Amino acid sequence: MITVHHLNNSRSQRVLWLLEELGIEYQIRFYRRDPATLLAPPELRAIHPLGKSPVITDNDVTVAESGAIVEYLLDQYGEGYLRPAPGTAARRQFTYWLHYAEGSAMPLLLMSLVFGKMPEQPMPFFIRPIVRGIADKVRRVFLAPQLKTHMDFVESQLAATGWFAGDEFSAADIQMSFVLEAAAARGATQARPHIQHFLEAIHARPAYQRALDKGGPFAVTSLAAAKT
Repeated sequence: MITVHHLNNSRSQRVLWLLEELGIEYQIRFYRRDPATLLAPPELRAIHPLGKSPVITDNDVTVAESGAIVEYLLDQYGEGYLRPAPGTAARRQFTYWLHYAEGSAMPLLLMSLVFGKMPEQPMPFFIRPIVRGIADKVRRVFLAPQLKTHMDFVESQLAATGWFAGDEFSAADIQMSFVLEAAAARGATQARPHIQHFLEAIHARPAYQRALDKGGPFAVTSLAAAKT
């Protein structure tokens, strides 16, 4: 039996969604964030040393990291579903977007969160203007242009078929969902109709709705939920 160690408002929502799409029986063990720090509780370290979500256990097998979990579930239970055939252009796209989500896109969104929060942290009053100036410059000079470049890139990809790996919905779309939901919550997807259409399409999928029903409310209103 697969157990999803599910942290509220986290990447583990994607794992529930994938399992629902595959029609696999599973159970959920719920964990709640610390209301002050928004970090995962220490109990998760008993499952994986880093104490982060998502992580699954499948009998005596433990798998962490979103992309690794996607590949494990597709290898063990996918039977060719939700992943293009090997050796095809669509499969190469699938592999690219599966890793792009966490390797390229999420670090930028997380950095945007960190530099946005820096001026709000406790510090001597005379230092705050300096910190605010540095944070604002990093966001304006580096992060904002990079986010625009990446969102334009994603928009152009979705313009072709509406999906990330060929003409059909795949697990690459599940992997990219958290990225675009987080970006949309920060206003980074405005005036990009193909991204908006993608979000509407995935939210309408019955498996997505079932995952929400089982996993609980899911709202990426802050990237504070993005890395744990």
